[in-house]
Amino acid sequence: MGLGVGGVLGAWGLLQPWALALALPLLPFFRLPLALGLALVALRGALLPLPEPPFGLRLEGVFPVEGGFTAWEGHRLWVRHYPPLEDGLYRLRGYLAPPEDRRNPGGVDLRAWLLAQGVKGVFHVERAEALAPLGDPRRPLWERLAQGLSPPVREVAEGLVLGDKEGLEETYPLFQRAGLAHLLALSGLHVGFLVGSVLLLPLGRGRYLLALLLLPPYLWLAGPSPSLVRASLMAGLSLLGLFLGLGGAGVLQALGLALFLQLLLRPEALLSLGFQLSHLAVLGIALLLPRLPPWKGVRGYLLGAFLTTLAAQALLVPLLLHRFGFLPLLSPLTNLLALPLVALLVPLGFLKLLLGGLLAPLVEPLGRGLLLLAQVGSHGPLLRWGEIAPQGFGLYYLALLPPFLALHRLLPWRKALVLASLPVLAGLLAAWPKPLDLWALDVGQGDALLARMGGAEVLVDGGRPEQGARVVRALRALGVEALEVLVATHPDADHFGGLGKVVEEVPVGLALLSPAFRQDHPLVQALKARRIPILYPGRGTRLGVGRGRLEVLWPPAPSGQDDRDGLVLLLDFGRAKALLLADVPQGVEAQLFPGPVEVLKVSHHGSRTGTAEALLQRARPAVALIGVGRNPFGHPHPEVLERLAAHGVRVYRTDLAGAVRVRFGYAW
Repeated sequence: MGLGVGGVLGAWGLLQPWALALALPLLPFFRLPLALGLALVALRGALLPLPEPPFGLRLEGVFPVEGGFTAWEGHRLWVRHYPPLEDGLYRLRGYLAPPEDRRNPGGVDLRAWLLAQGVKGVFHVERAEALAPLGDPRRPLWERLAQGLSPPVREVAEGLVLGDKEGLEETYPLFQRAGLAHLLALSGLHVGFLVGSVLLLPLGRGRYLLALLLLPPYLWLAGPSPSLVRASLMAGLSLLGLFLGLGGAGVLQALGLALFLQLLLRPEALLSLGFQLSHLAVLGIALLLPRLPPWKGVRGYLLGAFLTTLAAQALLVPLLLHRFGFLPLLSPLTNLLALPLVALLVPLGFLKLLLGGLLAPLVEPLGRGLLLLAQVGSHGPLLRWGEIAPQGFGLYYLALLPPFLALHRLLPWRKALVLASLPVLAGLLAAWPKPLDLWALDVGQGDALLARMGGAEVLVDGGRPEQGARVVRALRALGVEALEVLVATHPDADHFGGLGKVVEEVPVGLALLSPAFRQDHPLVQALKARRIPILYPGRGTRLGVGRGRLEVLWPPAPSGQDDRDGLVLLLDFGRAKALLLADVPQGVEAQLFPGPVEVLKVSHHGSRTGTAEALLQRARPAVALIGVGRNPFGHPHPEVLERLAAHGVRVYRTDLAGAVRVRFGYAW
């Protein structure tokens, strides 16, 4: 365990040097192994760092693409192309660039994800010509697994046996909401079934060697995912000890050594979500389950399976909420029901790799049963949460520590419960003040602004239709459970398009629409279908929202022109004001008298037709927000940028900065 803890600190220290200071309080407990693990992993990362490709270099040639990645002169590269390229040999032309940071709350941190895969460069492909498919010696085995199965069951079988989730675009979210997604990520459960089926053979000590020899082929067949490598290392250590007559390795000892070896091989693996989830789940089981009293019979089996799921999730809760935004509350129950099905499906799947369609009549009904369980379980209650700050992680584990010590008889239960309540109370107090801020979300060429006004939220526009899911993820990450007000400033696709998805996923109290929206408009129909009240406000409309106020400054009456009839909003946060100009032209701006404001959302993505000199003189903003992406229109126009600079306005663009947050404090 000391080697594993030291390896984690060494890998963490390569990313955040301050993390090395955490070794000092832990050194008395783990001593030399911790120091050795830290030194070896840190030296490995410092002396043999992942090379960085020459960014900006243009490439053209023949490249093999497999799983979305290719290689060039010793560099592993992620291939960026729309649509994504299937596995094969291609003639590619493009350029190298660094991966992007996270663009929005709830978005993917592409840089961290790729670094965990051992990748530092992105190959932006401008032209791709398919030459030939890639030969794969594993293909016959995959085809035998699929023989005789319906498409849905085939996809589930491929996920259970091979960890292949490529065809599960519609099914995988059901498994996530049912708390069964871990079944499709190869780990100790799958390795346990493989090893356990071999250990049933009457081969004496030789069965340990046979099971050990099967682990490398399984890694080759399914691919070396972090969780499968961890499980194989742990199983391999125990099998080797049993074969040599030394006994099996303890779970904690095997986990620590597997952790150290994986980080020594590639310290960047610490950033992998699969790596984190796999090790924390096993750690929770190893620390908590043995301290619980044993139960026998059917009741013991049911209770043991139920408690195993709880123990595995004990250390995962904040990470799952942080990364996915929800936690299925029925997960222990659905896992209890799924375990018998998986216990049959996985060994049958291994046999089906060899026997093909002969086992399809057995696999098909079991697979359909698991699918039905996922569908039913996906309708269960979810605990929803936004992104969790580092302090939140710290408070959770501080609250978990006293009960853990009491479970190990190192602390009286009464004192443990009192101590655990203190971090819980601190977390509740930290959530008391409600933020006052304005977010300009990155939705490419379009607008999407979220105003948090002290306990109530207003969403103004939602980008193009394909950006709707991104906006919903951002709302979830920011802890927005419902919208007090939803605003569609005008019926341009880059403003209202993503709101359809928002209306589908997020409760809305009131919708404010520009008078330019017709009654047969798709957004209007979606709002009516959800029975959301709709208001077509005009100049002078005022609404109290949370601790602030929303005022409509335009239009006074419909004109029949979409841009001219756009809703111009003045958001009053109590401590500051923000003026949102939609896409209105300068002729409209001349009739606006908002008074001084702190923030200005410029008109029409920085088009030269808006954000006039006269308005800037009247509003005197300190900050300007521009929602813009790649576009052929020249947005934002240099004249607009020059005018803003001349007035000393700080400009923040979503195409350069990603999502932008303007803070105004907190409401108590």
